[in-house]
Amino acid sequence: MPTHPDVPDIDPSSLDWSHRVADLDAIRRVNPHRYELELLTAITHLDPARRFIAGFKDATAQDFWVRGHMPGFPLLPGVLMCEAAAQLCAFFVVSQGIVKDTMMGLGGIESAKFRRMVRPGDRLLLIGHGLKVDRRLTRFHVRGYVGSEQAFETIVVGVPLKTGS
Repeated sequence: MPTHPDVPDIDPSSLDWSHRVADLDAIRRVNPHRYELELLTAITHLDPARRFIAGFKDATAQDFWVRGHMPGFPLLPGVLMCEAAAQLCAFFVVSQGIVKDTMMGLGGIESAKFRRMVRPGDRLLLIGHGLKVDRRLTRFHVRGYVGSEQAFETIVVGVPLKTGS
């Protein structure tokens, strides 16, 4: 995937992944996902001026997908990597007040490429940059890494969802 000209190529080893901007409880105050669909462990960096966010998902042997995808050789499904990326972007948009009194929904995934397996015991590092950040539509370029190896890359499109009746 060609890198967008507004997206710096950040080496994941240059970031302090032990720092927490938001732990799981703080993520829950912003994102509505629960139980098996909570795909973020922590947010580690948040820079509204640069439209930058980073966080991670710790893949564990207890995750719901391990038993069936694939028995004897469990792999985090690519669709769940994309969902983790979407949750990262939604956290940015909602926590920064770009949308109010609503939640963000996944409007699309563009140009997803998968390059490395993510297995139980791995930490999936997520680095997102906002290409378009607006209350009506957002587009984030997200890269996922295990260590310094890129696992996937995609563009996440987010749209506000009306809640209630």
